[in-house]
Amino acid sequence: MDFATSDRPALPERAAAPLRPGARHGLKIVIIGGFGVGKTTMVRSVSEIRPLDTEAMMTEAGDGVDDLRGVPGKSTTTVAFDFGRITIDAETVLYLFGAPGQQRFWFLWDRLFTGALGAIVLVDQHRIADSWYAIDRLEHQRTPFIVARNDFGTAQCAPAEIRDALDLDPRVPLLDCDARSRASCKNVLITLVEHLHAGARP
Repeated sequence: MDFATSDRPALPERAAAPLRPGARHGLKIVIIGGFGVGKTTMVRSVSEIRPLDTEAMMTEAGDGVDDLRGVPGKSTTTVAFDFGRITIDAETVLYLFGAPGQQRFWFLWDRLFTGALGAIVLVDQHRIADSWYAIDRLEHQRTPFIVARNDFGTAQCAPAEIRDALDLDPRVPLLDCDARSRASCKNVLITLVEHLHAGARP
């Protein structure tokens, strides 16, 4: 598939955010999920530095290759990964890696998981099946994870239905989030850190 250079508006400049002198714990976190579920949006929303992304414009060459059901207005796609950083507290810094969602880029996932202490599986409740492979790979890699249902402004089904559809272990946290909201995304990250500190294992 050929890509054209993205013409989306530039992100607003962000002030430099140097690491705090007391920061001792740098944690690699992967944000994973289906195509168009909001991974890039989450990294952009919560990163305290200007995020690095590898989004490119989708072209007609992707017709019949990329499944746009459920995301008809999407015009760009991540072709490698997104990267951002956020300081959780005086000692803990998270390095965020947003994984590409399209099936043809899944070969990158296992490399992104290398060295990751935890992961967030971002879910669209209308496309639950898109998350099955992500959970399977995380369990195979023995990477602890939590699940966050992205709020797309539609009626929400019960958490128990999401758990059943994903066949989630009862110990895996499931929470709602709005990938556009810094506060909401930070709450998801804090939940993951607490899960890791509790000694989570998939």
